[in-house]
Amino acid sequence: MEIRTYNSRDFEGCLKVFDSNERLYFVDGERAQFEEFLRAPQGTYYVMDRDGETLGCGGFAPEAEPGVVSLTWGLIRGDLHRQGLGRFLLFYRLREIGKLAGVTMVRMETTQHTAGFFEKAGGFKVAQVEPAGYGPGLDRVTMVKRLSVCT
Repeated sequence: MEIRTYNSRDFEGCLKVFDSNERLYFVDGERAQFEEFLRAPQGTYYVMDRDGETLGCGGFAPEAEPGVVSLTWGLIRGDLHRQGLGRFLLFYRLREIGKLAGVTMVRMETTQHTAGFFEKAGGFKVAQVEPAGYGPGLDRVTMVKRLSVCT
């Protein structure tokens, strides 16, 4: 398994990963948003693959607020959930964010269906819940993680 920087050749593989999760985790219209993102990713975006097969993808981007970075479009292929790949991709991204000077907080938006994963796996805390924020049945959950700095 390899995690590497996304390039345009990964477009279709990342869409297949999205499609494998669409019915449970996304509402109509989000695929088009993801396609737009993949055409011009903001920040740093990675692909997790094995033998040329895309297993997942995810990245991060700086926010306008100084010291804050947001996680972007983190996905693992639906048939590979609960095998540790999501945790591995999350830790990889957090490690890379930790290398950036001046970053003190990581923020993300997810749904009620995956918020527990980010609390347990990454130590994120719920900052805000917007009922049906993504659409019927999908709450928008804003989560934050403060980064520790040892001096």
